[in-house]
Amino acid sequence: MKIYLDGALVDSADAKISVFDHGLLYGDGIFEGIRLYGGNVFRLDEHLERLEYSAKAILLTLPWTRQQISDAVCETCRANGLRDGYIRLVVTRGVGDLGLSPWLCKLPSIFIIADKIALYPAKYYTEGLEIVTVATRRMNPAALSPAIKSLNYLNNIMAKIEARQAGALEAIMLNDQGFVAECTGDNIFIVHKGKILTPSAQQGALKGITRDEIFSIAKELGVPIEEHSLTRYDVWNADEVFLTGTGAEVIPVVKLDGRTIGTGAPGPIFGRVLESFRRRVLTEGTRI
Repeated sequence: MKIYLDGALVDSADAKISVFDHGLLYGDGIFEGIRLYGGNVFRLDEHLERLEYSAKAILLTLPWTRQQISDAVCETCRANGLRDGYIRLVVTRGVGDLGLSPWLCKLPSIFIIADKIALYPAKYYTEGLEIVTVATRRMNPAALSPAIKSLNYLNNIMAKIEARQAGALEAIMLNDQGFVAECTGDNIFIVHKGKILTPSAQQGALKGITRDEIFSIAKELGVPIEEHSLTRYDVWNADEVFLTGTGAEVIPVVKLDGRTIGTGAPGPIFGRVLESFRRRVLTEGTRI
């Protein structure tokens, strides 16, 4: 496998960063997860725009243009002979000293991994997930904006561990007010009386690229959709629930905290959303 690292494609065994890189030492950096479908990089420009927003938010100056990063992403996919896969684009603060001071890091580092991914076993896309609510709360947006895709994912990792301990593959995280924020790696949507509802970024939800796609799909399908404050009670009593994310794509949920969602099977609105999503990813994107 070839990895793009600071301007060159290198073998995976040679793709190494310094132990003094602040991305490693402090999680000081940003990333994007991107999908490749049939030789199309899905919503690449939107991902790179969000990368730029994350960089600006943490005062990290990117020394590359958007086009240069886009070319590097496509080059990495071609070098690995990929037509379908997952791309992890990472920018770290770079090498510094053992202190926190980011201004001592002279040059950011960039690396790109393009490989296969299977976040959930295939059967769950037809049968649905059974998930739980965990005690670990989503970080308050006043502490760190959920819009920033930073390299520090410990909050989500701890929630993921709790989910596994409860025998689930995914979990809902609440914010400090007790409202639903998101899952450990996915955005959440519920369907109630024909309307699609999802938590807002102000509740702690990441503004996901796939999440944005659902808003566009809902408009296309003529299904009302809005951001809304949701409690666990709302999710328990939803007609349908589904999760979205670059890695997860669009996946149904049939049970939360031991309570069956709707009929206990993926619902009709989910089916229409999934059909539209699958069509879009094969027809829209940046050719590699």
